Amino acid sequence: MSHLGSGLQTLLAFLVALLLLIVVHEWGHYWVARRLGVKVLRFSIGLGRPLWRWRRGADQTEWVIAAFPLGGYVRMLDEREAPVASEEVARAFNRQSLKTRAAIVAAGPLANFLLAFLLYVVLYLAGIPGLRPYLDAPAPGTLAAQAGFAAGDLVEQVGSVPVLSWSEFQLQVLDQALDQPILSFQGRDGAQHLWIRQIALTDLDSTLEESTLWSRLGFTPWDYPLPAQVGQVLPQSPASRGGLQVHDQILAINGQPLDSWQALVTRVRASPGQNLRLQIRRAQGVLTCDVVPLAETQPDGSTIGKMGVAPEVPPALAAQHWVTLRDTPGQALRHAAQKTWELTALTFKTFGRMVIGASSWKNVGGPIQIADYAGQTARKGLIPYLTFIAMISISLGALNLLPVPLLDGGHLMYYAVELIKGSPLSDQLMAFTQRIGLFLLVALMGFALYNDIQRLLTN
Repeated sequence: MSHLGSGLQTLLAFLVALLLLIVVHEWGHYWVARRLGVKVLRFSIGLGRPLWRWRRGADQTEWVIAAFPLGGYVRMLDEREAPVASEEVARAFNRQSLKTRAAIVAAGPLANFLLAFLLYVVLYLAGIPGLRPYLDAPAPGTLAAQAGFAAGDLVEQVGSVPVLSWSEFQLQVLDQALDQPILSFQGRDGAQHLWIRQIALTDLDSTLEESTLWSRLGFTPWDYPLPAQVGQVLPQSPASRGGLQVHDQILAINGQPLDSWQALVTRVRASPGQNLRLQIRRAQGVLTCDVVPLAETQPDGSTIGKMGVAPEVPPALAAQHWVTLRDTPGQALRHAAQKTWELTALTFKTFGRMVIGASSWKNVGGPIQIADYAGQTARKGLIPYLTFIAMISISLGALNLLPVPLLDGGHLMYYAVELIKGSPLSDQLMAFTQRIGLFLLVALMGFALYNDIQRLLTN
């Protein structure tokens, strides 16, 4: 895929995910407000100047698509914003009971959690493919190397929690590393011998970035050896133009023998724009063909070669190293609820640790990072993309529940104070705290954007 095509796909995937999350969040507010008798004046997708608007419904609610897509809002009838006709006063938001106002405010984040839950139900029913948690040889000096982990180890449990895929393994390691001084693992080696190992985190800086944490731990998925046999040739690729076909076994490059697919990848990546003479075995015998790998510039400025082929994975090897998590309807509901709860708890736990300085603020990502992840997952297929949307929906719901003025959680905090003291906060105090909330949100967005730019500059 060209850089232009890849960029357009990333932008489209980001906008689709963003609009879906905004619509779901604001629909939660809108739906509950309507059900509880509050009049909704406007439903806006985006902020700033309206680009399109129309009215519909008995209340003639104004539906708006605005210029700036990073947000949205639902405007309700409220005497604090404008005079309200006497016959409609009972439908004004400010005249509702504390319970009603809290339900309307909480409905937005809860709608995001519900979206994630429903997406996980669909994913578990469809089947979520993933790598089994086989470990590669840890780099010398890492905590995994010191603990005795070796290439081919299969992790079966992190602590007391069973893990079936690499993503489950990552989630449990991150979750338990946040509040446990020792990580315990159980699994089997290549000879099927049971092992139990531990890693002490006492000497590890808890404020490390997530990527740095993984490099210090030393856990990477096993790059199990594959034969240098072609399983897929992309159309209009250098391999296709050079005459490579599916099932070809690549024996040598420029006379140098190959013993694995990994050796082939290493050689091709190191040869952008250079002519490579491949010796291949096909049904009718041994042939040669010339391929010039496409030069592709990486985010860090380096250039690598690509020729547009994927390996043929023997069925027995695929069955050993890949797993598809597919549930019955009852299991899907249970696992989806568990997954949503675990990720929500992990998100709040991470927020809390960043506030007290126990986790690095460099883990905060902004729109550039989210767009990058959207594009990457969309290119991998529908299931990874829907998984990404579910995770971002949980993050958005959790972020909005933080007790920061201007966020939904800030309004819920006001209502909690009102419940305790028996009367609302004064307008002056609310205005003051909302200015603080605005400052915090602008600072957070600026910091997230700074992190995004730093990641781009340092890859």
